[in-house]
Amino acid sequence: MSYFQRHIFFCLNQRDNGENSCAQHGAQAGFDHCKSRVKKLGLAGPGGVRVNKAGCLDRCAGGPVAVVYPDAVWYSFVDNSDIDEIVESHLKNGEVVERLVLPANIGK
Repeated sequence: MSYFQRHIFFCLNQRDNGENSCAQHGAQAGFDHCKSRVKKLGLAGPGGVRVNKAGCLDRCAGGPVAVVYPDAVWYSFVDNSDIDEIVESHLKNGEVVERLVLPANIGK
């Protein structure tokens, strides 16, 4: 068994050259909200969920993005209700939120 059941990584990359980046699209707020919800629901910690910051995940065109491992499910999100759905459905219950899955062809 893994130390954590799932990790969710949020791209918080900020590009200074004006190119599109997740930080320009509310990634930090999404990260903060997710971390708070995971803790509030008692999902954080060993055997549970770890919410992590990440640098560029190279999927900028879909930003903001987050990826859940070990499931390798990539999400794009708009607001806190999207984050709540990811936490409740995927992180808590193991059910992928299909409407928020980032299409495989979306890259940089």
